[in-house]
Amino acid sequence: MNRTVEPASSLNGTVHLPPDKSISHRSALFAAIAEGKSVIKNYSEAADPQSTLECLRQLGVSVKKDGNKVTIEGVGREGLQTPAAQLNCGNSGTTMRLLSGIVAGAGIECELVGDESLSSRTMKRIIDPLRAMGCTIDARDGEYAPIKIGGHKGIKPMRYPLPIASAQLKSCVLLAGLFGDSPTEVIEQLPSRDHTERLLDLKSDSYGQGKVIRSSVADVIPSQNYSVPADFSAAAFWLVGGAIHPAAEIQLKKVGINPSRKAALTILEKMGADLAVDNESAEGKEPVADLTISSSNLSAIDLDPALIPNCIDELPILMIAMAFADGISTITGAEELRHKETDRLEAMYDILDAAGVNAELAEDGITIHGDPNFTPQSATFKSYHDHRMAMAAAILATRADGDSTVKDAECTEISYPDFWTDLESLSA
Repeated sequence: MNRTVEPASSLNGTVHLPPDKSISHRSALFAAIAEGKSVIKNYSEAADPQSTLECLRQLGVSVKKDGNKVTIEGVGREGLQTPAAQLNCGNSGTTMRLLSGIVAGAGIECELVGDESLSSRTMKRIIDPLRAMGCTIDARDGEYAPIKIGGHKGIKPMRYPLPIASAQLKSCVLLAGLFGDSPTEVIEQLPSRDHTERLLDLKSDSYGQGKVIRSSVADVIPSQNYSVPADFSAAAFWLVGGAIHPAAEIQLKKVGINPSRKAALTILEKMGADLAVDNESAEGKEPVADLTISSSNLSAIDLDPALIPNCIDELPILMIAMAFADGISTITGAEELRHKETDRLEAMYDILDAAGVNAELAEDGITIHGDPNFTPQSATFKSYHDHRMAMAAAILATRADGDSTVKDAECTEISYPDFWTDLESLSA
């Protein structure tokens, strides 16, 4: 499905964002291995978190849906059942990596598969530490799905320094560690998303510039009873859309502003975005706030590589902001973008180039020559079947000199099913 995006004369209104995907995944997975019932409100309707629910059903977990309220009857650490068929993770890397930690830790024999995109993404990062913990794992070419997980004679706890800043890798090892008699310790030098630690109440201590996080069978897995906050990664598209448009004011309600997720907010503020943060409160163990973005005069930025892990999903839309900023912006240390649903560095360079943005691509980043008076060329933008590419291209197209087309636009269903409806509403 292709989408035509007309230039927007203004972007105004209130957006009710989709629930946070990262928290939705985790809430369901943790509820499944807790004891007793969990009621999760505002669970994401996007395709990826729904893949997680379906996998849990196949593992013998009772999952009931009532609108966006999900009720899960936890089976504890020992109650997961051997599935009768492959566990289909769809397009969801979070499902595959976190669920691998749980089923490997529990010793459940199963096979995890994914769609074409997920099957091309390396799983070696989780395979190696899980094997070191005594789990039996086979994968295509040693690193790609399908992943076959077998039994084990008990989890071998270990001390694991994270080779990269990755919340999925960190979570996978910690989840397997929940099945070990003594603590597994994950050492994190650069911070990544901490939803797993928050929602599981895991203990951690300072370790140099970072921290060490522990998990073992002694940790009581809490029930997951709360309302999932609005997704900050989805909010980022409107924060940039409002900032780069000369006639914009957009309100975003109850957005998750977890400190390990909101680097993009800090970056936009440093660039000079007219951004207000109001009504700060909490949803469960996660901080939330109302955000308002207005038309802004943006300045270029040299992005601190230390911030990359906390804005990795927002980097594509931040590149759009940089195209309208005054001066030359640089991103370095972002080679991880090449290992997402598509090579997001290459894809974003192509999108920017098609619109006439002056940019240079590097192996681990990009340099963007911004112009506050820039008017993008209307173009046909490839989405690369990547939801974030499609949405970034659409935001860019709202400022174009004519109608643009986003190809294969249905991929936004992966994370933001109502994106196109919200775009039409704001630009009406």
